[in-house]
Amino acid sequence: MIDITAKNFEAEVITASAQFPVLIDFWAPWCGPCKVIGPLLEKLETQYNGAFRLAKVNSDVEQELSAAFQIRSIPTCILFKDGKPVDGFQGALPEGQIKQFLDKHLPKPEEIELTAARKARLEGDKFTALRKTRAALALNPSFDEARFDLCELLLDDANTDAAREEFSKVSGRSHTDPRWVALDARLNAASKALKLPGVEALTAAIAANPKNLQARFDLAEVYISVQAYEEALEQLLAIVQTDRSFEDDIGRKKMIAVFNMAGAQPEIVGKWRRKLATVLN
Repeated sequence: MIDITAKNFEAEVITASAQFPVLIDFWAPWCGPCKVIGPLLEKLETQYNGAFRLAKVNSDVEQELSAAFQIRSIPTCILFKDGKPVDGFQGALPEGQIKQFLDKHLPKPEEIELTAARKARLEGDKFTALRKTRAALALNPSFDEARFDLCELLLDDANTDAAREEFSKVSGRSHTDPRWVALDARLNAASKALKLPGVEALTAAIAANPKNLQARFDLAEVYISVQAYEEALEQLLAIVQTDRSFEDDIGRKKMIAVFNMAGAQPEIVGKWRRKLATVLN
């Protein structure tokens, strides 16, 4: 809980609400209902474990803020998200109704864990990313977004068997999700790569016969298994250029799967989408 004034409003409400929701409680020392709802809101802030921040504005002292928000009666609560007021309520509501209000706007506990996991992953902290992702799944085992993330983390560590086991737990409703398609392709590539010749041998085979489309496809699979997506796309595009009928247009289909896998690298995806479009036109 933090006390809000005209001086810190910008930093503690507007800016802070881009990171987490901020609930402002407009109150006054003489207000009886304020004395009821105030401790209740503080309890819920603790109970929700960081899902939102409680900010309190003394309407008697901060009359400028009260006027700005046209506060006519207190207590009045206003929820800020992404720098803007999104909802609010007046009066000392019972705990159940306040929870309903909060639950309508706040991320679920498993979503908070996943957000923390993704932040850690971007910062290169794989241990925390893995721990937080597993925590999200412990809270909600049917949370497929977290399951996808876990599969990717395991594959990044070359833990293919564990990734495949987690992948098998993804619910059927997500089997048309682009991430499911991408992970399916990546897992298949990882499995095939173990049985295929290495990059050097496949590159030599292609040099000897540039129309050896099977060697090109095998080399693409090896590159996909180590997330060398641009190198894989180069080989797949060559297949599309040479023979669209090869393995039922497998070159184009696999390129689309790689676009999904490389979603975090939009510059690569955009470049090779344009190349593919040029070939297909």
